Amino acid sequence: MSDATDRSMARRALIVIGLLLATAAALALAWETRRVLMWVVVAAFFAVALNPLVDRVQRRLVRRRAAATLVVFVVSFVALAALGVLIVVPLVDELARFADRAPDLLREARAGRGPVGELLERFRLRQYAEAHADQLQHYGGELGRSTVALVRGTVQGVAGALTVVVLAYLMVVQGPRITAGTLALAGGDRAERLRRVGQESARTITGYLSGNLLISLICGLATFVVLALSGVPFAAVIALLVAIADLIPLVGATLGAVVAGGAGFLHSPTAGIVVLVFFVVYQQVENHLLQPVIMSRAVRLNPLTVLVSVLLAAEVGGLLGALLAIPVAGIAQILLREFVPANRRAGSVPAASGHSDRTPSDHPDQPAGERPAGGGTTGRRHSGRRGRPPVE
Repeated sequence: MSDATDRSMARRALIVIGLLLATAAALALAWETRRVLMWVVVAAFFAVALNPLVDRVQRRLVRRRAAATLVVFVVSFVALAALGVLIVVPLVDELARFADRAPDLLREARAGRGPVGELLERFRLRQYAEAHADQLQHYGGELGRSTVALVRGTVQGVAGALTVVVLAYLMVVQGPRITAGTLALAGGDRAERLRRVGQESARTITGYLSGNLLISLICGLATFVVLALSGVPFAAVIALLVAIADLIPLVGATLGAVVAGGAGFLHSPTAGIVVLVFFVVYQQVENHLLQPVIMSRAVRLNPLTVLVSVLLAAEVGGLLGALLAIPVAGIAQILLREFVPANRRAGSVPAASGHSDRTPSDHPDQPAGERPAGGGTTGRRHSGRRGRPPVE
């Protein structure tokens, strides 16, 4: 008996050790391939968001799934290219104009004249630059060496974006087959539950995207109004840049504030201060009012849950965590709603089945109106009183 017990304990210990080693290996593999996994997650996110539009195009215009997906992706890229043209062309013209005026601006700044020179004199930046000329030159050399890393990061970002697009395209095309195969393996009631969970999860992601676009639209319109009233040139283009940057949760408004604030200070110090004050106030309103309220209605989450999930995910997962926090919280809520009540019902079945052999005295909390008629019990004891009328 002791030898059998020892063998059983040894087997359990080996199983535990094997599970720990397998978990460690899986975590190490996930860490080594984290970039690819991040691309897959982002691609799945966009695939789920674009899938309803592809389904609509397939039903009304193109019958083939691959062709309908291609139409949707091409239209999306054309829209993004149009936005890029609206942004890039004015910026290129402004940069060319600034390059032509750069020598004059530099001479005025050195002499303490012009808007830049007055700003440098007001904040005593010219004296600081002259006193720390060697340090600034050293920082300039470091910046030049870091340009290579910046170019490498840009190339990797472009390659990642193309990979995400290709993965999203393939996911949308193969989505119905993958879904049908998974449901066929599940079968029965489990397949119906998985289908329901998938539909509600897709609706959650679509609602998140629509809510995020609405928040960015509000930010862009408010920025345009402030810039136009302050007299900052190219207010529409800057507001569009701010709206695009605001798609990033939590830090998007800050990135937009840098762009708009810089344009405001180039126009005048007063305009720059007004723009910065606006963004300080607006970011608080967006993070603590607009985003929780709009996202709670779009994703059907409690506003407190929205805010806490974004803050925690941003702290743990950075930018990617902030982007995926709200849809992940919505999907978690769907899973809890689908599976937790079922588990509770399964756990209450034995207690319900045992009521037939108990007297009403075993249930002191049961209302009198719900007890068996005549004060009798159910089951075999009640079988001898079938023909008697109930006692009022």
